[in-house]
Formats: sequence, C-alpha cells, structure tokens
Amino acid sequence: MRGNITRRGKSSWRLKFDVGFDEHGRRRTRNATVKGKRADAEAELARLLNEYHRGTLLDPSNVTVGEYLRSWLDSKTGVTNVTRERYAEIIDNRINPVLGGLELQKLKPKQVHDWLSGLTKSGGLRYGQGLSARTVRHCYRALWGALKQAVKLEMLSRNVADAVTPPRLKIDEVEILTPDQIRAAREALKEHRLYPLMSLGLATGCRMGELLALRWSDVDANSIRIERSLEQTKAGLRFKDPKTRHGQRSISLPPSAVRELEQYRRQQLEVRLRLGMGKPEPDALVFCNHDGSPLKPNNLSVAWNREIRRIDGVPPVTFHSLRHCHASALIKDGIDVVSVSKRLGHSSPVITLKVYAHLFGDGSEDRVAEAIERMLR
Repeated sequence: MRGNITRRGKSSWRLKFDVGFDEHGRRRTRNATVKGKRADAEAELARLLNEYHRGTLLDPSNVTVGEYLRSWLDSKTGVTNVTRERYAEIIDNRINPVLGGLELQKLKPKQVHDWLSGLTKSGGLRYGQGLSARTVRHCYRALWGALKQAVKLEMLSRNVADAVTPPRLKIDEVEILTPDQIRAAREALKEHRLYPLMSLGLATGCRMGELLALRWSDVDANSIRIERSLEQTKAGLRFKDPKTRHGQRSISLPPSAVRELEQYRRQQLEVRLRLGMGKPEPDALVFCNHDGSPLKPNNLSVAWNREIRRIDGVPPVTFHSLRHCHASALIKDGIDVVSVSKRLGHSSPVITLKVYAHLFGDGSEDRVAEAIERMLR
C-alpha cells in the first residue's frame, strides 16, 4: 500500500494514500490535510495506513456519526485519561442517542441545532432535565472538534457545526469565601482529616490533584515544588505531569502554613510509629492513607461537599473554590497578574485575566482617573 505527502503551504501538507480497488479494479485513494511540520504529516500518514491494514479505517461514504466519533476518540492524542472519559460520556450519553445513527456525510446544521436545543430543554432525554449552558457548550465543543478533524481527513467538505451557535455563558464571578467564612470553615474542620489539605490549599492555591501528588521530598523549609498531579479515572489512580511547563512551579509558603505543615508531619509520624510502620521514605506522599497509598480525589471531594454543607454561614463551595480564594487574596493585595499566573500554574496570564478579570478591575477607576490627571498636569 502506497502513500505520499505533498506540501500545500508553509505548514500545511496534503496526504494521499491507496485504499485498495473498487469493483471495476480501479485504484481507490484517500486524501487528508495536516497542519504542522513534515514529521506531523508523516506520523498521520503512518496512522492512517496502519488503520487501513487493521481494517479500522472508516469509509466516509457510509459511516455514521456514532461510528466516526468512536474512531475519532480512539485516535485522539494529547488528552488525559480523565478528559478522554469525559468525551466518551458525552458521546455515549449526549450525542449518539440523537445524532449517532445519522450518516456523517448527510449531517445537516438543522440537525445539530435541534440537538443543542434538546440538550438545553431536556438534556437530550425524553423526560430529562435541561442541561446548563456550560455543559451544553462542552457537548458542542466535543462534536465540533470531531467534525473539524473529519474535514481535515476530507471525510467532510465542511464542519456543519460552524453554522450553529451554542448557548452563551452568563459571565458569573467565581465563588469566593469571605475572610469570616474562611475562618468559620477552618474552625469547623480543625479536627477533621480535611483540615491539613484545606489549609495548604488556601495557602498555595494548588489544585486538589496537585496536593495529593505532593511528596515530602517536594517540601523545602518555606516552599513546595509542584511537579505532578494525581488523577482518578475508571481505570484507577495515576500520577501525571502537568499539561504545560508552567504547571511545574515552586510556591512559597507563608509562616503559618509552614508551622501547620510541620505539625501535620509530626502527627503523621506519631501515627506511623504507633502502628509500628516506622519513618516514611523521603519521597512518601504528604497526604495519604496510613499505609502510604494515595488518597482518592473523588472520595475527598464527596467528603468535602458533605462537611462544608454542615457549617453555618458558609456557602456549599467546592474544594476548588479554595484556589479562587487564594487568587482573590493576591489580587486584592495588589500582586500583578503575571505573578499570580505563575503561582497558580496557568499557561498564560491571559487565562488568569479571563477567570479573575472582575477582581483586577475592582475599585481601579478612581486610581486611573487620578493617574491621567497627574499626566495632564
């Protein structure tokens, strides 16, 4: 079986490869377009040829939306296992029940529009409850991304999802606890196993997965190093590297957090000695079960949601809201957006501004007017 690569532009490549013969003995070919380096085009051609030899390469003339989506997800790279599972849930539960049986090449914008409307009204189910605008947009982005790849592979001439507009998101501010609410939560959970995790989360702005992957060898005198994260999938627990290089970072600790972390370590050592387990290895996890095994993020999220609802005067925020509380404190104290972005591990300050723009603009108009007045003088 043969294939060739032709440059179409500065970073665009045309793939052409044989896919056997038709009923008249004429050679059949398939085309695809790849953007990037020639190495990317070579890798894509090798993948397509491999699929053909295995008999899993789809025939665009009669493939259904459901068949294509399964193939698209199987070949998708650059996503975490959690993201892959989320895509699979969207495809199986939200897209395929309505669009899965339709022929891919006959899919129309009106059908995509009606599908989105159904998600908004009933979640795509006959007697279901409508989904939020954010969830509907997640479903739309999954379908849109898959159809975009179909266009690149020249299975489709256009992405019909481009003609449909998903529901707009309300610009709602992230949920942040007030100082009094933070004090109330800390006091209520003082003796709970969640307290050390909550305390370090507030002090560093780290995600739960980053805290659960933290090792004692990552803890210095007054800082911690974030080098990985713990994720929970249907296949189990696994440690993963950050999505970008910015996710690996060093975070300084305030003195109170240093003292609490030292106290927590002493308590952890005492428990291990009472159980006859001895001192942990230097690379042992900071937050773990008594035997040193990782804690399950899903279980901790359930425990957090249960406990936070028991505290009077504190809204039922998620654990991730502690990260927003941390960022809010930095911004309100005048810390610049680049420093905040680096501390949070965002890949770009643009992301930080997008999430916390309303905090950076808080009370700044008067100072702006004063600055311009000084210039004019």
